Amino acid sequence: MKQLRFDEVELFVYDTREEMGKAAARDAAVCIKELLKERSELNCIFAAAPSQNDFLAALTADVSVPWEKINAYHMDDYVGLKQGDPHSFNGFLSEKLFSKVPFKSVNLIDGEADPDKEAARYGALLDGVRIHITFMGIGENGHIAFNDPGVADFKDAKTVKKVKLDPVCRQQQVNDGCFPTIADVPEYALTVTIPTLVSSERIFCIVPTAKKHDATCAALTGPVSETCPASILRKTKHTRMYIDTACAGNLINK
Repeated sequence: MKQLRFDEVELFVYDTREEMGKAAARDAAVCIKELLKERSELNCIFAAAPSQNDFLAALTADVSVPWEKINAYHMDDYVGLKQGDPHSFNGFLSEKLFSKVPFKSVNLIDGEADPDKEAARYGALLDGVRIHITFMGIGENGHIAFNDPGVADFKDAKTVKKVKLDPVCRQQQVNDGCFPTIADVPEYALTVTIPTLVSSERIFCIVPTAKKHDATCAALTGPVSETCPASILRKTKHTRMYIDTACAGNLINK
């Protein structure tokens, strides 16, 4: 393991994505238990993507985590997909996480609802609580949640909003094996906005594979700008990023 720092981001580099996932889960469990020493419950936001598989598998296997004290939220979902649809993010997280451990509550985005009304409803839920931990990844275009470069706003006034997904984002869903062709990927989604994500007391960002190398480098070494939304993490305290050597590439030699 190699440890580096880029402004506020503590970066941990592991040889394999399996090691990365286990380390992130181990540290997350410690963080959860530490925060619960001063609180009766936690509110956590989770990302849904194959990049999170190793982390989620290790985290759900940890029997020491007091899940019954955690309220779960997720950070985005497609417009038009019903709850539980295998292509939806709520369906993904229900399979990989929500059905495996006994959360205090699970709060799902409804992709079939009127997008504006659902954005307002889910936004009100998040506005009503303090977010303690956000577990996220970085997209191939540098997005966090579905805040793609064209719609990302570091000062967004909304908590949740409807967005049109850019072509790189939609192609990533095909690259990840989530949809057979780009034509099958919904054009619109609901996303938690950047100010809400970075308001979290702690952030764990898990980013494996060489496909994420360019975006990770841009986030950590390029300008802090909406052109690479993940770059805002460099200005966000208590951010830990976990990557594998395939993602790191020459980053660890800079």
